[in-house]
Amino acid sequence: MKPKVLILRTAGTNCDAETDVAFQLAGAETDLVHIQNLISTKTNLSDYQILAIPGGFSYGDDIAAGILLAVEMKHKLKKALHQFVDDKKLIIGICNGFQVLVRTGLLPGTELNPQNDNEETAQSTTLAMNTSAKFECRWVELVTQQSPCIFTKGIKQHLYLPVAHAEGRFTAPPNVLTELETNNQIVLRYGNGTKLSTEKTAYPHNPNGSDADIAGICDITGRIFGLMPHPERFLTKWNHPRWTREELPDEGDGLAIFKNAVNYAITNLK
Repeated sequence: MKPKVLILRTAGTNCDAETDVAFQLAGAETDLVHIQNLISTKTNLSDYQILAIPGGFSYGDDIAAGILLAVEMKHKLKKALHQFVDDKKLIIGICNGFQVLVRTGLLPGTELNPQNDNEETAQSTTLAMNTSAKFECRWVELVTQQSPCIFTKGIKQHLYLPVAHAEGRFTAPPNVLTELETNNQIVLRYGNGTKLSTEKTAYPHNPNGSDADIAGICDITGRIFGLMPHPERFLTKWNHPRWTREELPDEGDGLAIFKNAVNYAITNLK
């Protein structure tokens, strides 16, 4: 039986179709669901094994990128989200979805508290305006880090994926960055792996100026994953910008991320 993936939609979401294709190619059954259907319980999150929050500009990124969707999820879906996490199910947030996850506190991994609806979930990191002060749209090299992340288990060390964002600069206080390093929660970094560890990857290879070149992180369990690059935009070699000039494998670098999630769900979840 195929695992079921809920791809969350709201006003301004624009990468849902690509994410849908990615999970279908990976072997999952998918539903594109508007958040109002979850809030009204017309659709139940508990019926799914994977939650995907795709890229885009949810609610026009008013106030800050992803913040309005994050507030809506924290206050209207708190119990459902807590149960989903407690059931050891998977969550991925891509680009705007990553922004949502850090603003809900689901990343780096703050516990939701369903017993107290008035309690705010702490936010310890953020995704701020790019240091270039402009929208960055380019393909970047990434280095996979040692981490517990389910989505990147066993994938190759060097990835090539596109980014497209204005608020993608991952930043956090020094103590939080140290904790992320200690817990191996940093999943992806910008760069090709040739620089010294004390150096920071220069623009445009680090397209947004993220602290410690961070492009993606997971929670301590590895089941919640957020990243700024778009794996759903490189599923086959024909998505690659140089596919007519290079010999490339049929499968794009991004597809393995979705396959890992589906395989985990098949093996571990009902």
